[in-house]
Amino acid sequence: MAEAYPWQAALWQQLAGRSQHAHAYLLHGPAGIGKRALAERLMALLLCQRPQGLAACGECKSCHLLAAGSHPDNYVLEPEEADKAIRVDQVRDLVSFVVQTAQLAGRKVVLIEPVEAMNINASNALLKSLEEPSGNTVLLLISHQPSRLLPTVKSRCVQQACPLPSAADSLAWLRQTLPTSPEAELQELLALAAGSPLTAVQMHEQGVIAQRAQVVDGVKKLLKGQIAPSQLAESWNPLSLQLLFDWFCQWSQLMLRYQLTRDEAGLGPEDMRKVVQYLADKAGQSKVLEIQDWLLAQRQKVLGKANLNRVLLLEALLVQWASLPSAG
Repeated sequence: MAEAYPWQAALWQQLAGRSQHAHAYLLHGPAGIGKRALAERLMALLLCQRPQGLAACGECKSCHLLAAGSHPDNYVLEPEEADKAIRVDQVRDLVSFVVQTAQLAGRKVVLIEPVEAMNINASNALLKSLEEPSGNTVLLLISHQPSRLLPTVKSRCVQQACPLPSAADSLAWLRQTLPTSPEAELQELLALAAGSPLTAVQMHEQGVIAQRAQVVDGVKKLLKGQIAPSQLAESWNPLSLQLLFDWFCQWSQLMLRYQLTRDEAGLGPEDMRKVVQYLADKAGQSKVLEIQDWLLAQRQKVLGKANLNRVLLLEALLVQWASLPSAG
């Protein structure tokens, strides 16, 4: 059964406690806060034959079939490969499922994640099922970026915002989940994960703090002329391109913010504060804007899994970064 996260307690009461359920829900909010677990708990409750209050019983035939991944009235729609699109023929298969009669004489429940992975054709193919699902069908849509959804998709759903948990709630949960990690490390993980506790755990498992230290050290050596862009790019080849571009986008944003406000409190995490301030003081604002535009464009290619030459891309980034202090 999906985990019940403590920060979702009020949200669960609101969703599960409804006397009558909508035919479609859109659960939206930042990645890494447990929206999938929330949807799976609701799916289990909606399919359960003998619910216990606001929870699935876990014992009936329906619960056993769902746990085994063989429930005939449950349909999960996801990209066939991570970070790829949900194709229109996948949606057509889903529509065929929706028009069928429930085999266990109860509800049918569909889960779609992430909804923004559907292109326009796939989204349009879903619209009729969203508006008038056949029989007793409930569709649970999960979105990490609701701004990318068609208005026609959003308007056909009950929209349920899933907010980021407070830092206190996230840290309390991280202390229990990663009991051997020092408090300072938990705080650093949560900051790197933009406040998303599940992403923080994932980063812990991937050794992201050590990777961040390696990158920060490399940037400082680059700016001091102690390492060449090509050499540094080669050493970063094993690292996640998405993480690297996330960090450089953030640093360029912090530089621009400091140039505009001169507010030292807004210089970001401790490990790069002095570097961000130094670059903001030395580089012209037009140059910062230029590199920010370039970073955002390349990040889109990285997110889109474009066929990129990693080392050449990183070298191009580092050559521009190294030139910032002389671009005043």
